[in-house]
Amino acid sequence: MKSFFTIDYLVRTYGYWGIIIGTFFEGETILVVGGFIAHLGYLKLPWVMITAFIGSFAGDQLFFILGRFKGQTLLSRFKKTQKRVDRIHLFLERYNDFVMVGFRFVYGIRILTPIVLGMNHKIKASRFLVLNTIGAMVWSVVISFGGYLFGEALHILIKDIKQYELRIIIGIFVIGLLAWIIHRILGENR
Repeated sequence: MKSFFTIDYLVRTYGYWGIIIGTFFEGETILVVGGFIAHLGYLKLPWVMITAFIGSFAGDQLFFILGRFKGQTLLSRFKKTQKRVDRIHLFLERYNDFVMVGFRFVYGIRILTPIVLGMNHKIKASRFLVLNTIGAMVWSVVISFGGYLFGEALHILIKDIKQYELRIIIGIFVIGLLAWIIHRILGENR
């Protein structure tokens, strides 16, 4: 009888969907794991990149649209975000297009930035669409390839990496979770 709880079964069955869903919101940790799993041979790296692009692009477009039509209502519910919103406005004044392409590389502002951008009616939706496409492409390739290279580096250090794959995947998730917790704690103290 085939086990439904092996890494092989779970990743091959749900891996690409997990990447789409994970990258829809934040997704760096999910995408590093996706690249690592591609290195192990469970997924194909080009498909990891494509699914990450789809999730990232779709999420950011949705948040931009939410910002355009419900931005003030959303932000009024989350008072603690005001400092980050002010910082995004400052960056937007200085580095307009660069912010629209590169915001997903800055931890902690991934969802908030497209909402703020959507609230700015000087930014045309078509312009955001183009720059979001470029940013999502670059991000999905860079982060997933980084996960793949991480797997390659570990493979050089650990010859029989397959026996440690579950521990490594859990370790990546734990590191991602710790980074999130530290960011939340530091963000509340700023």
